[in-house]
Amino acid sequence: MTAAADEPGPAVPAQAESIAGAAEADATVAAAEGDGAEAGTGASDDEAPAAVSPDADRIAADRPASPAGDEVETAAPAAVDAEAPATDEAPAAGAGQPAATEAIAAAEAAVAGVEEQSALALIDDAELKGALEAILLVVDEPVTEIVLAQILEQPTERIAAMLVTVAEGYTAAGHGFDLRKVAGGWRLYTRPEYAPYVERFVLDGQSVRLTQAALETLAVVAYKQPVTRARISAIRGVNCDGVIRTLVSRGLVEECGTEPESGAFLYRTTTLFLEKLGLNSVNDLPPLAPFLPDDVEEVADATAS
Repeated sequence: MTAAADEPGPAVPAQAESIAGAAEADATVAAAEGDGAEAGTGASDDEAPAAVSPDADRIAADRPASPAGDEVETAAPAAVDAEAPATDEAPAAGAGQPAATEAIAAAEAAVAGVEEQSALALIDDAELKGALEAILLVVDEPVTEIVLAQILEQPTERIAAMLVTVAEGYTAAGHGFDLRKVAGGWRLYTRPEYAPYVERFVLDGQSVRLTQAALETLAVVAYKQPVTRARISAIRGVNCDGVIRTLVSRGLVEECGTEPESGAFLYRTTTLFLEKLGLNSVNDLPPLAPFLPDDVEEVADATAS
């Protein structure tokens, strides 16, 4: 009997050891959970199992999930979702940058255009003179005052006055060239007194001159224009069809309609003719009276008879 009563005695220390082991395991699990909460997601997966004993694994499996862990796991996706709109909005902010850049460039171009126009409108006489001289050096035909005024954005009256001033300045300075108004426009020409030197340089003895017949026919057209071939032939006393074709091919004479009575073609001189002679219009041709013979009326009567 006594031996039976004494058997439960050793069981008490064993149960106490179990309880102590469980308490120690709980403390270990709590410490591990505390370290995990402080370390966050930065803890290594390899280090966590090393801090928990086999008994702690058994007890942790029976314990309910930690609310703190649930909050951490729930908070992480929320943080990710909160950052998502910022990522989506970044391209939208950058998409407006090219449009803004284009608007700024257009505004700068507009301002530059206004400044350029203002600069052209406010040029002084010295700059205006230089601009006119530069243009007149490159033109291949007389240029009118209106065209120059449009190019330089200046009043036509100011352009005309400046051209006259420049021409007078060249003449007073005795340059080898001068500025003339010919064929309704302005152009630079060499002075007649230097013509032999210019011809020697440009032509070099290979000039193609008009024949005497062509010169006579051209003179008749210049003073009698518009005139028909029959009238020219009657004045010269010879057929001039071939000479007229030559003058037309050289650009000195052109057709200008027909005669109402006969339907014959009428001819007149061209702008090139005025340029070659340095004339502004046919009204500037020298008068014929000094070149006519004294007995011109007797010659005319003899011819008519």
